[in-house]
Amino acid sequence: MRSWSTAVAEAGVIGRPDPVVKAVVKRERLVPAALLLKSVALAARQVTELNGYWKHGAFVPAGGVRLGIAVSLRGGGLTAPALANADTLSLPELMEALRDLVSRARGGRLRASETADPTLTVTNLGDQGVETVFGVIYPPQVALVGLGCVVERPVAVDGMLTVHPTVTATLSADHRASDGATGARFLTALDRLLQRPEEL
Repeated sequence: MRSWSTAVAEAGVIGRPDPVVKAVVKRERLVPAALLLKSVALAARQVTELNGYWKHGAFVPAGGVRLGIAVSLRGGGLTAPALANADTLSLPELMEALRDLVSRARGGRLRASETADPTLTVTNLGDQGVETVFGVIYPPQVALVGLGCVVERPVAVDGMLTVHPTVTATLSADHRASDGATGARFLTALDRLLQRPEEL
């Protein structure tokens, strides 16, 4: 049995990064996907009940975060290679690994180890203008995160209406391993990380 939870998160880390992150973004030519993926990886490290596998009738937590990245292939189809240790990579390291992984996935040059055992998969259709993504979990994983495009929305802050960059994050979860409260903790952690670039 699966459940879906959705949250609209403020994406200040993308729209208005602090000067340190802004300098790194410019120097390393980071794309928004790298910032989003790093936030998801850190949230998975905090909410471990969603980072692992359902095996032999029980949840088995993973020892680290191997983020599966859904990649559309040029000839059609989809693959989801794993970005190992995504939670511990620096933003420049994650961006470099992401570029390399996507390039080799589309060129059919993935290593067997890169297609084995992702602990949590992310599908991001934001670059295609999609605002909300409801994904299907890859067993034996117990969760999948869908990310939409970054959209500026009106937000009330201290009684004043301002415009903030936001992203819709959807969590698909296996109810055998977690419940709605666990999903809410994950989405809350993700929202907080997206607003605090210094933690990435």
